[in-house]
Amino acid sequence: MQPTVAAPESVTWRVHLDRSMWVAGVRALMLQALHPIAMQGVWQRSDFRSDPTGRLLRTAHFIAVTTYGSHTEADTLGEHIRRVHRALSFTDPTTGRLHRVDQHDLLVWVHCAEVTSYLETTVRAGLELSPADMDRYLDEQSLTAGYVGLSRDDVPRNVADMRRYLAAVRPELKVTEEARRAVRFLLWPKVPEQLAWLAPLKPLWLPVGALAYATLPAWARHAYGMIPRIPGAATTATAGLRLMRSGLDRVPENLYNKVFDEATVLSAEEAKQRLLDAGYRMDRASGGVRSMTRFDSAPLALTTARRDDIETIG
Repeated sequence: MQPTVAAPESVTWRVHLDRSMWVAGVRALMLQALHPIAMQGVWQRSDFRSDPTGRLLRTAHFIAVTTYGSHTEADTLGEHIRRVHRALSFTDPTTGRLHRVDQHDLLVWVHCAEVTSYLETTVRAGLELSPADMDRYLDEQSLTAGYVGLSRDDVPRNVADMRRYLAAVRPELKVTEEARRAVRFLLWPKVPEQLAWLAPLKPLWLPVGALAYATLPAWARHAYGMIPRIPGAATTATAGLRLMRSGLDRVPENLYNKVFDEATVLSAEEAKQRLLDAGYRMDRASGGVRSMTRFDSAPLALTTARRDDIETIG
């Protein structure tokens, strides 16, 4: 059996092992908030309002485990997520209709908003992926849909299908007051207790939130209308992404890892050992199949882009 859920030579590793994923993760939450029913589920049945940073870290843990965790870890985490979701429901205040958190169309939307955000943001930040690589990434990520209760064929598995899905769902999307409040939280989140030592550095978060907002599709930024549109904003956002990525890559691993939950770091260390035992080697220079490229730089990271206004999918 493969020592990690995704192989080190996969496109998934190239995307998820890039530190620009912080921006991509926040962007995904902002995009997800535009689905009014999905947003109500988050608003009513999660601790997002009291701990938005914690939710981001839990998302980071899910990405970590379903990327370089063991199959047992990923299956256990997926079963836990599905069990929790099965027990939760919420009411749409507009229609009075009761919805399940694990409602099929909502799970598909969350998945698609996440993977498109990861892919587009990392490419824009400087990660070089071919069109075939982008298709391969979406196909690889269709496997993770199973952990939340979907099948591979429930979600788009290439860029063309993803574009068609996003075009079809767009009429359902709108900015609600809850969505605006969620974006405000993400622009200036509460620092969770376990990261209290980072409180003096909280102003450093503002560029992350601002860049996440700036990389949303133009129609989404227009709908939110929370940050004034200025000429050249797309070019500035791309430059900012690349600068942030470069800066984060220079943060020592032992310091960078302090941001993550202990379980996330432990999962990365265990994965590293499994890969070494399986014959992989630590070699950034090699892009070969038996390489753990960039794995030694961080337990989780993210990558970015070559064009100023990359709305290649959404």
